[in-house]
Amino acid sequence: LQSQPVIENTPAPSANNNEAVAQPKKLNLSTADLLASNEEISRSEAQIARQQEDYQRRPRRKSVGIRTQEYKFAIYVEAWRQKVERIGNLNYPAAAREQKLYGNLQMTVYIKSDGSLEKVEIRRSSGHRVLDDAARRIVELAAPYAPFPEDIRKEVDVLDITRTWTFTKEDSFNGGD
Repeated sequence: LQSQPVIENTPAPSANNNEAVAQPKKLNLSTADLLASNEEISRSEAQIARQQEDYQRRPRRKSVGIRTQEYKFAIYVEAWRQKVERIGNLNYPAAAREQKLYGNLQMTVYIKSDGSLEKVEIRRSSGHRVLDDAARRIVELAAPYAPFPEDIRKEVDVLDITRTWTFTKEDSFNGGD
């Protein structure tokens, strides 16, 4: 491979008053060096393009709670809450009833746009594993949920609903706040 001269400006002292004046300086870069540099640039550009594509494919998420103000989300969350409470009261944990366990827990439920359950996370335990496991089981039994209406689907791929659920002394399961 042949070396190709590259000209770079470097300051050289001036004859008059010691000011720097640009003088050409030759650098010898081989064709192989230039090709290697171009390949590295191409690899970097490809990596950036992949990262941008991955970012664009990430699901669009929205987190809501009981006090959501947006009407379209409030309607969906209320229908979801009613279904979970109905299933929860039909499947109240016998162990909790027998052991007279009561309490509340905070749980986040992740629902995909088709109504399927992505995951369930206990954010704050009731202090009783029986109740925490029962709440998780109730949410899983109630799935799948209604698919998102079109106005929600336009904005969101996964809806994260955080609620506090209560196992009461009256042996009922409800989603207070």
